[in-house]
Amino acid sequence: MADTKTVSGVHYSPAMDEKTHEQTYRGFVRFVEIGTGVVLCWVLALAVGGIREAWLTAIFGVILSGIAGAVGALAPAIGWKAPLAVGILLALYLAFA
Repeated sequence: MADTKTVSGVHYSPAMDEKTHEQTYRGFVRFVEIGTGVVLCWVLALAVGGIREAWLTAIFGVILSGIAGAVGALAPAIGWKAPLAVGILLALYLAFA
């Protein structure tokens, strides 16, 4: 049965560690944001390789997006913006090359 002693969203029970829960949630959200950006970069890199037949540029985009994802994960202030920059470069190459 469900625990009816606590109502979701009102308060944490004394047995729970509120600070740890909040840190875990923020870390998960940051991971999802960065991971989504990196995967979108991979899709754009595949489009560059398939449509423009620029497979070396696509490989470089995949490697650069991985590096950008690592930088975003290690520097919380940058976060998802690093993969976004790579995605913009890949999209511009796809549109104008």
